[in-house]
Amino acid sequence: MIRIRRALPTDTREMAELLNAIIATGGTTAFTSRIAASDLADWMAADTRRSAWHVATDSEDTVQGFQWIGPHRDLPPEAADIATFVREGQTRLGIGSALFQATESAARRLGYAWLNATIRADNAGGLIYYQSRGFRPWHRDKDVVLGNGLRVDKISKRYDL
Repeated sequence: MIRIRRALPTDTREMAELLNAIIATGGTTAFTSRIAASDLADWMAADTRRSAWHVATDSEDTVQGFQWIGPHRDLPPEAADIATFVREGQTRLGIGSALFQATESAARRLGYAWLNATIRADNAGGLIYYQSRGFRPWHRDKDVVLGNGLRVDKISKRYDL
């Protein structure tokens, strides 16, 4: 059974391990270098008034996924950026859906009017996930160079709250 709760600084080690496994596999995130638990802790602490972080845990309290929203320099103040990561092998089990329910409620409480998800154009699973939540395309960045030199398009999708 999956449980959703607010992410804690003590979760960052497991969150980093989960994210680093996704980065190592490649193809679904714009991150190309390893992320340290301390990086995630710093991001969590950076803007607690306008951000929300949630984790999905299993019956043993092992992190199976996480999602965050927060302001982004390229978005207006009424919009939050969203990112979702689910442990490899655990997709399509409802983890992303459960996380989004908590995140959507948090976004409304924080006063956001809409959410932005920017997804690599070659990440079919990510595009389908956000579409299934009701996000619709609103912007496309062409030929973006990732940290490892790979060039990809990025599609931004919008969800009005």
